[in-house]
Amino acid sequence: MIINHNIAALNTLNHLNAATNAQSKAMQKLSSGLRINGAADDAAGLAISEKMRSQIRGLNQATSNAQDASSLAQTAEGALNETTDILQRMRELATQAATDTNTTDDRDQIQKEMNQLTSEINRIGNTTEFNTQKLLDGSKSTTKATLKGKDITSILNTNVSLGSLTINGTSVTLTSVDALNGSTTAGAFTMASLAAALNSDLDAVFTGGSTHGGVQFDVEVSGNALKIVDLTADSDIDLTASTATATLGLTTNATTNASAKPGHGLQFQIGANENQSITLEINDMRSVALGISSETGGTGFTSSLTVTDGTNNTAEEYALDVSSADNASKAITTIDNAIKKVSTERANLGAFENRLDHTVNNLTTSSENLTSAESRIRDVDMAKEMSEQTKDSILAQAAQAMLAQANQQPQQVLQLLR
Repeated sequence: MIINHNIAALNTLNHLNAATNAQSKAMQKLSSGLRINGAADDAAGLAISEKMRSQIRGLNQATSNAQDASSLAQTAEGALNETTDILQRMRELATQAATDTNTTDDRDQIQKEMNQLTSEINRIGNTTEFNTQKLLDGSKSTTKATLKGKDITSILNTNVSLGSLTINGTSVTLTSVDALNGSTTAGAFTMASLAAALNSDLDAVFTGGSTHGGVQFDVEVSGNALKIVDLTADSDIDLTASTATATLGLTTNATTNASAKPGHGLQFQIGANENQSITLEINDMRSVALGISSETGGTGFTSSLTVTDGTNNTAEEYALDVSSADNASKAITTIDNAIKKVSTERANLGAFENRLDHTVNNLTTSSENLTSAESRIRDVDMAKEMSEQTKDSILAQAAQAMLAQANQQPQQVLQLLR
Protein backbone atom coordinates (compact mmCIF):
# COMPACT_ATOMS: atom_id res chain seq x y z
CA MET A 1 0.00 0.00 0.00
CA ILE A 2 1.34 3.43 -0.94
CA ILE A 3 0.12 6.94 -0.21
CA ASN A 4 2.47 9.23 -2.19
CA HIS A 5 0.85 8.30 -5.50
CA ASN A 6 -2.79 7.35 -5.86
CA ILE A 7 -2.56 5.59 -9.22
CA ALA A 8 -6.20 4.59 -9.22
CA ALA A 9 -7.27 8.19 -8.64
CA LEU A 10 -4.95 9.49 -11.39
CA ASN A 11 -6.28 6.92 -13.84
CA THR A 12 -9.85 7.75 -12.94
CA LEU A 13 -9.12 11.46 -13.22
CA ASN A 14 -7.75 11.02 -16.75
CA HIS A 15 -10.90 9.21 -17.78
CA LEU A 16 -13.00 11.89 -16.11
CA ASN A 17 -11.18 14.64 -18.00
CA ALA A 18 -11.54 12.78 -21.31
CA ALA A 19 -15.24 12.24 -20.74
CA THR A 20 -15.71 15.87 -19.72
CA ASN A 21 -13.85 17.15 -22.81
CA ALA A 22 -15.82 14.86 -25.08
CA GLN A 23 -19.04 16.02 -23.43
CA SER A 24 -17.99 19.66 -23.91
CA LYS A 25 -17.27 19.13 -27.60
CA ALA A 26 -20.55 17.32 -28.07
CA MET A 27 -22.40 20.20 -26.42
CA GLN A 28 -20.57 22.69 -28.67
CA LYS A 29 -21.60 20.77 -31.76
CA LEU A 30 -25.17 20.44 -30.58
CA SER A 31 -25.45 24.12 -29.73
CA SER A 32 -23.90 25.32 -33.04
CA GLY A 33 -25.35 22.64 -35.26
CA LEU A 34 -21.92 22.21 -36.85
CA ARG A 35 -19.70 19.14 -36.86
CA ILE A 36 -16.68 21.34 -37.65
CA ASN A 37 -16.39 24.35 -35.35
CA GLY A 38 -12.65 24.75 -35.73
CA ALA A 39 -9.79 23.39 -37.80
CA ALA A 40 -8.95 20.85 -35.08
CA ASP A 41 -12.30 19.15 -35.58
CA ASP A 42 -11.47 18.22 -39.21
CA ALA A 43 -8.67 20.11 -40.94
CA ALA A 44 -9.31 18.71 -44.42
CA GLY A 45 -13.06 19.01 -44.07
CA LEU A 46 -12.71 22.64 -42.99
CA ALA A 47 -10.60 23.52 -46.06
CA ILE A 48 -13.02 21.80 -48.43
CA SER A 49 -16.11 23.34 -46.86
CA GLU A 50 -14.62 26.85 -46.88
CA LYS A 51 -14.02 26.57 -50.64
CA MET A 52 -17.58 25.43 -51.03
CA ARG A 53 -18.82 28.36 -48.97
CA SER A 54 -16.94 30.75 -51.28
CA GLN A 55 -18.61 29.15 -54.27
CA ILE A 56 -22.05 29.24 -52.68
CA ARG A 57 -21.83 32.89 -51.74
CA GLY A 58 -20.42 33.71 -55.18
CA LEU A 59 -23.26 31.87 -56.89
CA ASN A 60 -25.84 33.64 -54.76
CA GLN A 61 -24.36 37.02 -55.66
CA ALA A 62 -24.13 36.00 -59.31
CA THR A 63 -27.85 35.19 -59.18
CA SER A 64 -28.51 38.71 -57.94
CA ASN A 65 -26.24 40.10 -60.68
CA ALA A 66 -28.16 38.19 -63.36
CA GLN A 67 -31.48 39.47 -62.03
CA ASP A 68 -30.15 43.05 -62.07
CA ALA A 69 -28.92 42.54 -65.64
CA SER A 70 -32.38 41.35 -66.62
CA SER A 71 -33.87 44.50 -65.08
CA LEU A 72 -31.43 46.63 -67.09
CA ALA A 73 -32.39 44.88 -70.32
CA GLN A 74 -36.08 45.33 -69.49
CA THR A 75 -35.50 49.05 -68.94
CA ALA A 76 -33.83 49.43 -72.33
CA GLU A 77 -36.47 47.34 -74.11
CA GLY A 78 -39.26 49.31 -72.46
CA ALA A 79 -37.80 52.57 -73.76
CA LEU A 80 -37.46 51.11 -77.25
CA ASN A 81 -41.10 50.12 -77.14
CA GLU A 82 -41.94 53.81 -77.06
CA THR A 83 -39.42 54.49 -79.82
CA THR A 84 -41.24 51.95 -81.97
CA ASP A 85 -44.56 53.67 -81.31
CA ILE A 86 -43.05 57.00 -82.36
CA LEU A 87 -41.64 55.50 -85.56
CA GLN A 88 -45.01 54.01 -86.39
CA ARG A 89 -46.56 57.47 -86.02
CA MET A 90 -43.81 58.97 -88.20
CA ARG A 91 -44.49 56.36 -90.86
CA GLU A 92 -48.15 57.25 -90.70
CA LEU A 93 -47.29 60.92 -91.17
CA ALA A 94 -44.96 60.17 -94.08
CA THR A 95 -47.72 58.15 -95.73
CA GLN A 96 -50.12 61.03 -95.21
CA ALA A 97 -47.65 63.53 -96.69
CA ALA A 98 -47.00 61.31 -99.72
CA THR A 99 -50.42 61.97 -101.21
CA ASP A 100 -51.14 65.07 -103.23
CA THR A 101 -54.45 65.80 -101.55
CA ASN A 102 -52.25 67.77 -99.17
CA THR A 103 -51.25 71.34 -99.79
CA THR A 104 -47.86 72.84 -99.07
CA ASP A 105 -49.23 74.24 -95.81
CA ASP A 106 -50.51 70.79 -94.85
CA ARG A 107 -47.11 69.26 -95.38
CA ASP A 108 -45.51 72.07 -93.38
CA GLN A 109 -47.66 71.09 -90.41
CA ILE A 110 -46.78 67.42 -90.90
CA GLN A 111 -43.11 68.38 -91.05
CA LYS A 112 -43.38 70.10 -87.68
CA GLU A 113 -44.66 66.96 -86.03
CA MET A 114 -41.97 64.89 -87.77
CA ASN A 115 -39.33 67.24 -86.34
CA GLN A 116 -40.71 66.96 -82.82
CA LEU A 117 -41.06 63.18 -82.94
CA THR A 118 -37.49 62.83 -84.19
CA SER A 119 -36.30 65.03 -81.31
CA GLU A 120 -38.22 62.83 -78.89
CA ILE A 121 -36.45 59.74 -80.19
CA ASN A 122 -33.20 61.56 -79.46
CA ARG A 123 -34.43 62.41 -75.97
CA ILE A 124 -35.24 58.77 -75.26
CA GLY A 125 -31.81 57.73 -76.56
CA ASN A 126 -29.98 60.38 -74.55
CA THR A 127 -31.82 60.05 -71.24
CA THR A 128 -32.78 56.39 -70.79
CA GLU A 129 -30.72 55.22 -67.82
CA PHE A 130 -30.30 52.34 -65.40
CA ASN A 131 -28.51 53.16 -62.16
CA THR A 132 -27.35 56.46 -63.78
CA GLN A 133 -25.84 54.60 -66.78
CA LYS A 134 -27.11 55.68 -70.20
CA LEU A 135 -28.29 52.72 -72.21
CA LEU A 136 -29.34 53.84 -75.69
CA ASP A 137 -26.77 56.49 -76.64
CA GLY A 138 -24.28 54.05 -78.17
CA SER A 139 -21.93 54.04 -75.19
CA LYS A 140 -22.92 50.45 -74.38
CA SER A 141 -21.83 49.02 -77.71
CA THR A 142 -18.27 48.30 -78.77
CA THR A 143 -18.16 51.32 -81.02
CA LYS A 144 -14.91 53.07 -81.76
CA ALA A 145 -14.25 56.57 -80.48
CA THR A 146 -15.23 58.91 -83.30
CA LEU A 147 -15.06 62.65 -83.89
CA LYS A 148 -17.64 63.79 -86.40
CA GLY A 149 -17.37 66.80 -88.69
CA LYS A 150 -20.07 69.00 -90.13
CA ASP A 151 -20.74 69.80 -93.80
CA ILE A 152 -17.43 71.02 -95.25
CA THR A 153 -18.19 70.92 -98.97
CA SER A 154 -17.56 74.63 -99.34
CA ILE A 155 -14.25 74.95 -97.45
CA LEU A 156 -10.99 76.02 -99.02
CA ASN A 157 -7.99 73.74 -98.85
CA THR A 158 -5.96 76.76 -97.74
CA ASN A 159 -8.29 77.11 -94.74
CA VAL A 160 -7.59 73.54 -93.70
CA SER A 161 -3.84 73.88 -94.00
CA LEU A 162 -3.74 77.08 -91.95
CA GLY A 163 -3.51 75.13 -88.72
CA SER A 164 -2.61 71.76 -87.31
CA LEU A 165 -4.63 69.12 -85.52
CA THR A 166 -3.64 68.42 -81.92
CA ILE A 167 -4.85 64.91 -81.09
CA ASN A 168 -4.33 63.55 -77.59
CA GLY A 169 -1.73 66.23 -76.96
CA THR A 170 0.28 65.48 -80.12
CA SER A 171 0.43 68.04 -82.93
CA VAL A 172 -0.12 66.73 -86.46
CA THR A 173 1.07 69.05 -89.22
CA LEU A 174 -1.23 68.96 -92.23
CA THR A 175 1.50 68.71 -94.87
CA SER A 176 -0.32 66.26 -97.13
CA VAL A 177 -3.35 68.53 -97.25
CA ASP A 178 -1.10 71.23 -98.65
CA ALA A 179 -0.45 68.97 -101.63
CA LEU A 180 -4.07 69.46 -102.70
CA ASN A 181 -4.94 72.44 -104.80
CA GLY A 182 -5.01 75.14 -102.14
CA SER A 183 -6.09 77.91 -104.48
CA THR A 184 -9.53 76.56 -105.28
CA THR A 185 -12.70 75.57 -103.49
CA ALA A 186 -13.64 72.08 -102.45
CA GLY A 187 -14.91 71.40 -105.97
CA ALA A 188 -11.32 71.00 -107.11
CA PHE A 189 -10.86 67.90 -104.97
CA THR A 190 -13.12 65.16 -103.72
CA MET A 191 -13.99 64.41 -100.12
CA ALA A 192 -12.18 61.11 -100.57
CA SER A 193 -8.96 62.85 -101.58
CA LEU A 194 -9.20 65.18 -98.61
CA ALA A 195 -9.75 62.21 -96.31
CA ALA A 196 -6.77 60.42 -97.87
CA ALA A 197 -4.57 63.47 -97.31
CA LEU A 198 -5.58 63.76 -93.68
CA ASN A 199 -5.04 60.02 -93.25
CA SER A 200 -1.52 60.35 -94.58
CA ASP A 201 -0.68 63.07 -92.07
CA LEU A 202 -2.14 61.12 -89.13
CA ASP A 203 -0.40 57.89 -90.17
CA ALA A 204 2.95 59.67 -90.25
CA VAL A 205 2.61 60.42 -86.53
CA PHE A 206 0.54 57.63 -85.00
CA THR A 207 0.44 54.42 -87.02
CA GLY A 208 2.68 51.84 -85.39
CA GLY A 209 4.57 54.51 -83.51
CA SER A 210 6.04 53.19 -80.28
CA THR A 211 5.83 56.67 -78.79
CA HIS A 212 2.05 56.56 -78.99
CA GLY A 213 1.57 52.89 -78.22
CA GLY A 214 0.66 51.94 -81.77
CA VAL A 215 -2.53 54.02 -81.76
CA GLN A 216 -3.98 54.40 -85.23
CA PHE A 217 -6.54 56.89 -86.47
CA ASP A 218 -8.52 56.75 -89.67
CA VAL A 219 -10.30 59.54 -91.51
CA GLU A 220 -13.56 58.51 -93.17
CA VAL A 221 -16.11 60.26 -95.35
CA SER A 222 -19.61 60.52 -93.92
CA GLY A 223 -22.00 62.28 -96.27
CA ASN A 224 -20.61 65.78 -96.68
CA ALA A 225 -18.49 65.51 -93.55
CA LEU A 226 -15.34 63.82 -92.33
CA LYS A 227 -14.93 61.54 -89.33
CA ILE A 228 -11.82 60.72 -87.34
CA VAL A 229 -12.05 57.20 -85.92
CA ASP A 230 -9.77 55.59 -83.36
CA LEU A 231 -9.07 52.15 -84.85
CA THR A 232 -7.67 50.81 -81.58
CA ALA A 233 -11.25 50.94 -80.24
CA ASP A 234 -10.32 51.36 -76.58
CA SER A 235 -8.77 54.85 -76.46
CA ASP A 236 -10.23 58.32 -76.18
CA ILE A 237 -9.79 61.01 -78.82
CA ASP A 238 -9.11 64.50 -77.54
CA LEU A 239 -8.90 67.22 -80.17
CA THR A 240 -7.63 70.63 -79.11
CA ALA A 241 -9.18 73.69 -80.71
CA SER A 242 -7.35 75.09 -83.71
CA THR A 243 -8.11 76.76 -87.03
CA ALA A 244 -8.17 73.40 -88.79
CA THR A 245 -10.42 71.93 -86.09
CA ALA A 246 -12.97 74.67 -86.55
CA THR A 247 -12.78 74.49 -90.33
CA LEU A 248 -13.39 70.74 -90.48
CA GLY A 249 -16.08 70.99 -87.82
CA LEU A 250 -14.66 67.99 -85.95
CA THR A 251 -16.42 68.06 -82.64
CA THR A 252 -18.75 66.16 -80.36
CA ASN A 253 -20.20 69.21 -78.67
CA ALA A 254 -20.88 72.88 -79.23
CA THR A 255 -17.24 73.99 -78.95
CA THR A 256 -14.23 73.47 -81.16
CA ASN A 257 -12.64 71.34 -78.44
CA ALA A 258 -13.79 67.77 -78.86
CA SER A 259 -13.43 64.60 -76.83
CA ALA A 260 -14.81 61.27 -77.98
CA LYS A 261 -14.81 58.08 -75.94
CA PRO A 262 -15.10 54.53 -77.26
CA GLY A 263 -18.13 52.45 -76.41
CA HIS A 264 -17.93 49.38 -74.24
CA GLY A 265 -20.40 46.55 -73.91
CA LEU A 266 -21.95 45.87 -70.52
CA GLN A 267 -20.25 42.99 -68.72
CA PHE A 268 -22.22 41.00 -66.15
CA GLN A 269 -20.57 38.63 -63.67
CA ILE A 270 -22.84 35.58 -63.66
CA GLY A 271 -20.54 33.05 -62.03
CA ALA A 272 -18.62 32.59 -58.80
CA ASN A 273 -15.19 32.65 -60.44
CA GLU A 274 -13.02 34.76 -62.73
CA ASN A 275 -14.03 35.10 -66.39
CA GLN A 276 -17.52 33.74 -65.77
CA SER A 277 -19.32 36.67 -67.33
CA ILE A 278 -21.44 37.61 -70.33
CA THR A 279 -21.53 40.83 -72.32
CA LEU A 280 -24.50 42.78 -73.59
CA GLU A 281 -24.17 45.37 -76.32
CA ILE A 282 -26.89 47.94 -76.88
CA ASN A 283 -26.55 49.89 -80.10
CA ASP A 284 -27.12 53.61 -80.56
CA MET A 285 -30.87 54.07 -80.84
CA ARG A 286 -30.94 57.79 -81.55
CA SER A 287 -32.25 59.31 -84.74
CA VAL A 288 -28.96 59.66 -86.66
CA ALA A 289 -28.04 56.04 -85.98
CA LEU A 290 -31.53 54.98 -87.09
CA GLY A 291 -31.14 56.98 -90.29
CA ILE A 292 -34.14 59.26 -89.71
CA SER A 293 -32.04 62.40 -89.25
CA SER A 294 -28.67 63.62 -90.45
CA GLU A 295 -25.90 65.72 -88.98
CA THR A 296 -24.81 66.92 -92.41
CA GLY A 297 -28.08 67.10 -94.34
CA GLY A 298 -28.30 66.05 -97.95
CA THR A 299 -30.88 64.38 -100.17
CA GLY A 300 -34.03 63.35 -98.34
CA PHE A 301 -33.49 65.66 -95.38
CA THR A 302 -34.65 69.17 -94.57
CA SER A 303 -32.58 72.10 -95.78
CA SER A 304 -32.27 73.57 -92.29
CA LEU A 305 -31.54 72.22 -88.82
CA THR A 306 -34.84 71.24 -87.22
CA VAL A 307 -34.07 68.39 -84.78
CA THR A 308 -32.69 68.73 -81.24
CA ASP A 309 -31.05 66.15 -79.00
CA GLY A 310 -34.24 66.17 -76.95
CA THR A 311 -32.69 67.73 -73.86
CA ASN A 312 -32.61 71.35 -75.05
CA ASN A 313 -34.03 73.58 -77.77
CA THR A 314 -30.91 73.80 -79.93
CA ALA A 315 -31.48 72.34 -83.39
CA GLU A 316 -28.46 70.21 -84.33
CA GLU A 317 -29.73 67.77 -86.97
CA TYR A 318 -31.68 67.69 -90.21
CA ALA A 319 -34.99 65.82 -90.16
CA LEU A 320 -36.54 63.64 -92.86
CA ASP A 321 -38.07 65.90 -95.46
CA VAL A 322 -41.78 65.35 -96.15
CA SER A 323 -42.35 68.65 -97.95
CA SER A 324 -43.06 66.86 -101.23
CA ALA A 325 -44.85 63.68 -102.18
CA ASP A 326 -41.65 62.17 -103.60
CA ASN A 327 -39.59 62.88 -100.47
CA ALA A 328 -42.38 61.68 -98.19
CA SER A 329 -42.66 58.44 -100.16
CA LYS A 330 -38.92 57.82 -99.77
CA ALA A 331 -39.21 58.65 -96.08
CA ILE A 332 -41.59 55.71 -95.67
CA THR A 333 -38.84 53.29 -96.67
CA THR A 334 -36.31 55.09 -94.45
CA ILE A 335 -38.64 54.80 -91.46
CA ASP A 336 -39.31 51.13 -92.27
CA ASN A 337 -35.57 50.52 -92.02
CA ALA A 338 -35.47 52.39 -88.69
CA ILE A 339 -38.35 50.28 -87.35
CA LYS A 340 -36.43 47.16 -88.42
CA LYS A 341 -33.32 48.33 -86.55
CA VAL A 342 -35.29 49.03 -83.38
CA SER A 343 -37.17 45.74 -83.64
CA THR A 344 -33.88 43.87 -84.07
CA GLU A 345 -32.47 45.58 -80.98
CA ARG A 346 -35.60 44.77 -78.99
CA ALA A 347 -35.38 41.15 -80.12
CA ASN A 348 -31.77 41.00 -78.95
CA LEU A 349 -32.73 42.41 -75.57
CA GLY A 350 -35.65 40.00 -75.24
CA ALA A 351 -33.44 37.04 -76.11
CA PHE A 352 -30.90 38.24 -73.55
CA GLU A 353 -33.61 38.43 -70.89
CA ASN A 354 -34.71 34.88 -71.67
CA ARG A 355 -31.12 33.70 -71.47
CA LEU A 356 -30.75 35.32 -68.07
CA ASP A 357 -33.85 33.50 -66.84
CA HIS A 358 -32.10 30.20 -67.56
CA THR A 359 -28.91 31.57 -66.02
CA VAL A 360 -30.72 32.36 -62.77
CA ASN A 361 -32.27 28.88 -62.70
CA ASN A 362 -28.89 27.24 -63.26
CA LEU A 363 -27.18 29.36 -60.61
CA THR A 364 -29.93 28.63 -58.10
CA THR A 365 -29.68 24.88 -58.71
CA SER A 366 -25.87 24.93 -58.45
CA SER A 367 -26.05 26.88 -55.20
CA GLU A 368 -28.59 24.43 -53.80
CA ASN A 369 -26.49 21.37 -54.68
CA LEU A 370 -23.29 22.90 -53.32
CA THR A 371 -25.08 23.88 -50.11
CA SER A 372 -26.19 20.28 -49.71
CA ALA A 373 -22.63 19.04 -50.23
CA GLU A 374 -21.23 21.59 -47.79
CA SER A 375 -23.87 20.59 -45.25
CA ARG A 376 -22.82 16.94 -45.39
CA ILE A 377 -19.26 17.96 -44.60
CA ARG A 378 -19.83 20.64 -42.00
CA ASP A 379 -23.19 20.11 -40.33
CA VAL A 380 -23.59 17.78 -37.35
CA ASP A 381 -25.89 14.77 -37.19
CA MET A 382 -27.97 15.88 -34.23
CA ALA A 383 -29.32 12.42 -33.34
CA LYS A 384 -25.89 10.83 -33.43
CA GLU A 385 -24.28 13.65 -31.49
CA MET A 386 -27.01 13.53 -28.82
CA SER A 387 -26.24 9.85 -28.33
CA GLU A 388 -22.55 10.66 -27.99
CA GLN A 389 -23.31 13.46 -25.55
CA THR A 390 -25.48 11.17 -23.43
CA LYS A 391 -22.76 8.50 -23.40
CA ASP A 392 -20.09 11.04 -22.45
CA SER A 393 -22.34 12.46 -19.73
CA ILE A 394 -22.83 9.01 -18.16
CA LEU A 395 -19.12 8.25 -18.38
CA ALA A 396 -18.29 11.58 -16.74
CA GLN A 397 -20.68 10.87 -13.88
CA ALA A 398 -19.33 7.32 -13.46
CA ALA A 399 -15.74 8.59 -13.50
CA GLN A 400 -16.61 11.20 -10.91
CA ALA A 401 -18.08 8.52 -8.63
CA MET A 402 -15.06 6.27 -9.12
CA LEU A 403 -12.72 9.15 -8.37
CA ALA A 404 -14.41 9.57 -5.03
CA GLN A 405 -13.89 5.86 -4.32
CA ALA A 406 -10.24 6.01 -5.42
CA ASN A 407 -9.61 8.95 -3.11
CA GLN A 408 -10.86 6.85 -0.17
CA GLN A 409 -8.33 4.01 -0.72
CA PRO A 410 -5.29 5.70 0.96
CA GLN A 411 -7.30 6.13 4.15
CA GLN A 412 -7.20 2.35 4.59
CA VAL A 413 -3.55 2.77 5.66
CA LEU A 414 -4.82 4.22 8.93
CA GLN A 415 -6.16 0.80 9.86
CA LEU A 416 -2.57 -0.38 10.22
CA LEU A 417 -1.93 2.22 12.96
CA ARG A 418 -4.63 0.92 15.28
